Amino acid sequence: MTDSARMSIDDVTVRAEELIGSSDEVLARDAAGIAAELLAMGEDILAAWHEAKGAVPTGEKTEGFRLLALHRQGARGNPSFNACRETCREIVYHHNLVLHDPEASDVAHTIRLGAMVVNHLALFVGGKLQEAGLGDFCCSSRPLRQSETSNPATETV
Repeated sequence: MTDSARMSIDDVTVRAEELIGSSDEVLARDAAGIAAELLAMGEDILAAWHEAKGAVPTGEKTEGFRLLALHRQGARGNPSFNACRETCREIVYHHNLVLHDPEASDVAHTIRLGAMVVNHLALFVGGKLQEAGLGDFCCSSRPLRQSETSNPATETV
């Protein structure tokens, strides 16, 4: 996917949800293509992170994948970004599972799980863009929850 055709984080979330809800037949019909799409969606998410931070997303690869290089770039100087390292690796893992046997009987299940992981990454990075403290641990929403909860000391009984 070219930079001009890059999906926004919101678009990725919509597409991931669409894939999660798709029938097994639809997912199996183009398993390898959808696996490549999910990998590209992960790259789009991390590229959006870099652009939002004023950085130029790398075109390099780590361990053969741009997604992993984009993660490495994002983690430099931002230790909390390491929280999504395993999520990025899991996207690569699901991609490789599908490519290993796109005709497998459970390929739709594998794609669906991959779409859930991509959606998770989109929510994590989207949350970090909204709340800088989010993500000291993956899926940590403590800073968001703290702002929504009332202070027990000020509540009236």
